[in-house]
Amino acid sequence: MLNWHVGAVKITCVVETLMSLPYDPEGFFLRDATPEALKASPWLYPHFANEDGSLNVSVQALLVEVPGLRLLVDTCIGNDKPRRLVGGNPLATPFLQHLADAGWSRDDVDAVVCTHLHVDHVGWNTMLVDGKWVPTFRKARYLIGKREFEHWSNEGDEEQQAIMGDSVRPIFDAGLVELVEMDHRISPEVRLRPTPGHTPGHVSVVIESEGQRAVITGDIAHHPCQMAHPEWATSLDSDTQAATTTRAKLFAEWADQPILVIGTHYAAPTAGHVKRDGAAFRFEV
Repeated sequence: MLNWHVGAVKITCVVETLMSLPYDPEGFFLRDATPEALKASPWLYPHFANEDGSLNVSVQALLVEVPGLRLLVDTCIGNDKPRRLVGGNPLATPFLQHLADAGWSRDDVDAVVCTHLHVDHVGWNTMLVDGKWVPTFRKARYLIGKREFEHWSNEGDEEQQAIMGDSVRPIFDAGLVELVEMDHRISPEVRLRPTPGHTPGHVSVVIESEGQRAVITGDIAHHPCQMAHPEWATSLDSDTQAATTTRAKLFAEWADQPILVIGTHYAAPTAGHVKRDGAAFRFEV
């Protein structure tokens, strides 16, 4: 179980599921990332790409332990929810056991942040108990972006509305949600940063402690290959141009700086530093 220290803050990665996604020119994921194009970035191998052209991706949560606060960032897909992302077959993963292995119980979580409200970032907000969806982290406050919530309350296909129904509305019904602005400060060490494009209200999580800095990306980039090609997009980006602009801006800002970049979907080793590489960037781990 990977973990990192940023000053007085400890960050632990809890993996729900790993995927190796084959190149699929008709699919939703990075259709420009052909096997030939990937080979122009040899630093992607072996951690993030494979010789057959498939891309390694992780669905994971980040546990952020701050003095006096235990914060969970993004809650994966969740069990018992038949989602398209997993072929319509409900997951049955030991995610909560992995959480316990990291030294956290459900009731230890003080706050939950969802960087956005897509399927793989809200699933463990709730769990199925006696046929009902109930909050998994019943003692936590769930910090949901106001802009993000307003958008998905009125938009989205049938599955997105199902996601809102079983993974978002129950935590509202339980009175656990705090709607926040995109630049909300959670603690002296942790704040949100607006990073729109993938979704209208998408945020990343910035951590600053004892002169050290880190950022949890959310889905500004699903894979490190987007550092070499910030223009590569997925069909799930709400605004392709805004997402590209956000990626290029942040990679340029982080490049060659002592900022630990933790990719929400990056396979192990997951965290590293952005380096300038010609006209674009690479990920150094």
